[in-house]
Amino acid sequence: MKTLLAGLALSAASLTAFAQKAEPKQLVVLHAARLLDVATGNLLTPGEILIRGERIAEVGTRVSHPAGAEILDLGDKTLMPGLIDAHVHLFLHPGNETLQTVEESIPERTLIAASAARADLMAGFTAERDMGTEGAQSADSAIRNAIESGLIPGPRMRVSGNAIDITGGHEDAIGFNPDQHILSNATYADSADDLVRVIRQQLKAGADFIKIYQTGTETLHDGVFKTPYQYTEAQLAAAVAEAARQGTRIGVHCTGEPGASYAAAAGVASIDHAYQLSDATMAAMKAKQIYAVPTFAIAEYFAEHADSPARAARERAQQDFHAAQFKRQLAAGVPMAVGSDVGPFPHGTQARELELMVQFGMKPLAVLQADMLNGAKLLGWDGQIGELKPGYFADIIAVPDNPIDNISAVTHVAFVMKGGVIYLH
Repeated sequence: MKTLLAGLALSAASLTAFAQKAEPKQLVVLHAARLLDVATGNLLTPGEILIRGERIAEVGTRVSHPAGAEILDLGDKTLMPGLIDAHVHLFLHPGNETLQTVEESIPERTLIAASAARADLMAGFTAERDMGTEGAQSADSAIRNAIESGLIPGPRMRVSGNAIDITGGHEDAIGFNPDQHILSNATYADSADDLVRVIRQQLKAGADFIKIYQTGTETLHDGVFKTPYQYTEAQLAAAVAEAARQGTRIGVHCTGEPGASYAAAAGVASIDHAYQLSDATMAAMKAKQIYAVPTFAIAEYFAEHADSPARAARERAQQDFHAAQFKRQLAAGVPMAVGSDVGPFPHGTQARELELMVQFGMKPLAVLQADMLNGAKLLGWDGQIGELKPGYFADIIAVPDNPIDNISAVTHVAFVMKGGVIYLH
C-alpha cells in the first residue's frame, strides 16, 4: 500500500501539468513509416493523419498540411487506433483482493483507481469497460466523469458501478466470520424483481451498463469443468429487458455451463471469461453476436504468483483447459472481444492479453480486430473509435514494428493520443 500511495504522490505533479495541456491543439499532422487499417489489414507506407481538434480529418500516405499545423514525425513506427480493454477493474490492485476491499476505504480506492486509469492510458488503452468496482459502489462514475471533464488523464470509460450477485455468490464475503457482517463486493439480487430494482439503482447512480455474476467458483477435476449458475434464464431475461428499456446492456461474469447457455438465451452483450461453452451456446453467441471475452492474462498472472506449487498447478491446468476450449470457440465462429481482467495484476501491463490470444490460436490481425472493431461495438462507440477514419475521435497510438507480423509490438507503445490530446511522445 505504501508503494501505491507513493506512486499517487509522485503523479500529483504530472496531473497538475496535465491540467494545463488537456485541450487538443487545433491542427496536428502525424507522420510515421506505417499506418495500419485494422478493418482490412492493409498497411499504408508511409502513413499520415491530419487531426482537427479532437477528431481525425484525413488519413492517407499524404494528407493536407494546413498552415499552422504542428507536424510530428514519429519515424519508424506504425500508427494504429488506440487499444480497447473490455474487462478492467480500476478499483483493484495486486495483492489480496478479498482483504484490500475490506481494509481500504472507498476514497482511498478511488485515488488508486485514478492512478490505474492513467497507467492504462499511458500503455495505449484509450477506451475501457470497468467491470465492477468490487464494493466501491458507484465510485467508477466519479472516475469516468473526472476523465471526461479533463480533471485527470485516463481512457474513455464505460462503467458498471457495483456488480450484481446472489447472496452467498461469487463475490460475497465467503470465509469471514459471519458475525462480523463483512459486506459483499457486489450488490445482492436474489430474484428477477431484485435484479430490476438494483439495475434501476445502478443506472440512477451513473452506471453506463450492468455487470452480473452469472457463475460461482469453478472446479476442474480429471478434465471435467464445473461451475454453479447463479441466475436462471428467466431471471436474466428480466434483467436484459430492463437494461434494454433504459438503452443499455449487460455483461456477465460466466465461466461455464449451464450458466452460459442461460446468459446467451437471455441475450446478454458479452460472456466474460468463457472457459467452457457448449456447442448450442456457441451457436447462439454466433447468431446473436454475443462476445466472448477470454481474460487469459489474469490466469497467467495468478499461476506465476501463486502462494503454493499446488495452487500454481491448478491455475495452469485451468489455463490449458481454457486455451483448448478457446480453439473450439474460434472454430465455431464465436465473436471475440479483448479484455484482460487487469487490476489483480498491474495496470498498464494488460497488452499481454493480445499476445496470449495469438499464442492460443488467433491470428494477430484477428486479435486486433477483436480488440478495436469488436471492442468499439461492445462499448457502444462503434463509428466513433476503433479505426483511423475521418470523423472518428483522434484516439491514436504508435508502436514499433508491424503488429500484424509481431503482436508483441502492442506491448511497446511509444505514442499515445486520445481525443487529439498527446499523452505520451
